[in-house]
Amino acid sequence: MKTKLTDIASVVRSKNSGPYELTLDVIFNEFEDFEKVERGGFIDEKLICSLYNVTPDKIVSIVAFPPAKAIKATIKRPLCSGDLGETDVYGAQQHAPLLGLEFDI
Repeated sequence: MKTKLTDIASVVRSKNSGPYELTLDVIFNEFEDFEKVERGGFIDEKLICSLYNVTPDKIVSIVAFPPAKAIKATIKRPLCSGDLGETDVYGAQQHAPLLGLEFDI
């Protein structure tokens, strides 16, 4: 049975991590769900590359932070925040691809 990320995470967000990077945060409701997703390796390089159409060299880090029941991924932005053609200066709308995730946990 699939579990939707939006059912087990209280926060799914994105934000700038400086003008050249974007951070994606997932904060889980329960520690057990955080552990299952983290231990299962569901939010990994392959997933982030697929969702955000980036190559592995564009991933700065993917970090689990157990005290906050959180997983954080940081990627290089395709365009600098505020550059001509850039559409989300604050990086606050980039979490949308994460919202459709489902896991076998």
